[in-house]
Amino acid sequence: MALITFSSPLHKDKTVYAVAGSHTQTILALAKEHHIPIDFGCQEGNCGTCLVKVSSMDGKRAPMGGPLNVREVAALTELGHITKAEIDQMYVDDIPPTQWRLACQMIVRDEDILVEYPSK
Repeated sequence: MALITFSSPLHKDKTVYAVAGSHTQTILALAKEHHIPIDFGCQEGNCGTCLVKVSSMDGKRAPMGGPLNVREVAALTELGHITKAEIDQMYVDDIPPTQWRLACQMIVRDEDILVEYPSK
């Protein structure tokens, strides 16, 4: 099982388990299930409201989740969190190029991660 630790400046950190191997649960779905107040809007990856910063709990630059999908690329580009060069490299490396992700789009993998989010 993966351990997902949610952290916000205004809330106590909360660590939850993600079902190992499901590869279907998003960060936002986990947050909602555990009553963690990540702000969200469309839940489709278009608005960027659920922007979170994701990092590996072991301190290494691990692949945190799969590559960005088309909606994440568009939203993160618009928000200024990803460059064209990073996008191009992502398609070569097949890993996410940035720690910034959309909680409604990032599928949780079997890795322990820290999810930092602003408070509502």
